[in-house]
Amino acid sequence: MSHPMPLDQADGLRRLFASARVCFVPVVSNPNVAFGGVMLERLCTAFAEHGKHTLVIDAGERANEASEMALLDLAECIEPLSGQVSYLAARGLPLRFVDAAGSTASLLRAVTDAAPHCDVVLVHASASELCRLFARGAGLSTDGHADGRANCRPLLMADDRPASVTHAYAAMKLLTQRAGLVVHDLLLGCAPQSPRAERIAMQIATCADDFLGAVLRDWVRIDPACDATEAPTIELRRLVREQLATALGTAPQALPAHAPYVEYPPYAAPQHTGAAASWAHH
Repeated sequence: MSHPMPLDQADGLRRLFASARVCFVPVVSNPNVAFGGVMLERLCTAFAEHGKHTLVIDAGERANEASEMALLDLAECIEPLSGQVSYLAARGLPLRFVDAAGSTASLLRAVTDAAPHCDVVLVHASASELCRLFARGAGLSTDGHADGRANCRPLLMADDRPASVTHAYAAMKLLTQRAGLVVHDLLLGCAPQSPRAERIAMQIATCADDFLGAVLRDWVRIDPACDATEAPTIELRRLVREQLATALGTAPQALPAHAPYVEYPPYAAPQHTGAAASWAHH
């Protein structure tokens, strides 16, 4: 019995390789950080500098609840904020995609189908949510070119107050022990002159190595008072560049001590990036 040919014979190939172009970045929400939204905006601006369109899936504690429409038409719930950034309010949404094994990774597949124009997907959620989404063995390919979720490095958030640092370390412990995600980066929200920033990063890195067998690969200081559309700092550019490389499976396993910085040409910030994003003020 013959079967009708698909209207577009290339559609299957496009769907097969679509996820290979997507960089998934798990960002651990931290309710003790006052300006977490600013950090998300800075990430979006840095990815835009690479010509990437970023979708922010906000399932954090302070996000709006996901619309009931999300289960019927996810694409309709994705809000364009600018030419470089889209936003999906998703608090509570991952658990609606849970399977019998406790994985919610099917949400990520649904998102890439609903937003094929997005190159980067920032998933802002609690550590427990990220464990269900990104746990090793949760249906994820081990080949980064086949599935960008398999090669991801969680981003922890903290500021220079003790409660936020404790929360970030607890999140790292959960992601390491439950999800098998042992390599992390850190976004540290603090003033440029904060005397505690480097000490906090070193403390988290030391505890990760000594007690968890985990690695804090890189950390970046982000000034919460900066404008979201300012040109990214050299350090943020480096982190974003390495995140993109990790998604392609080409990043080195460790940064050398005192990693060299690469100076970039002057950058014209994208207009309106994050201007309509209420999450920037969380």
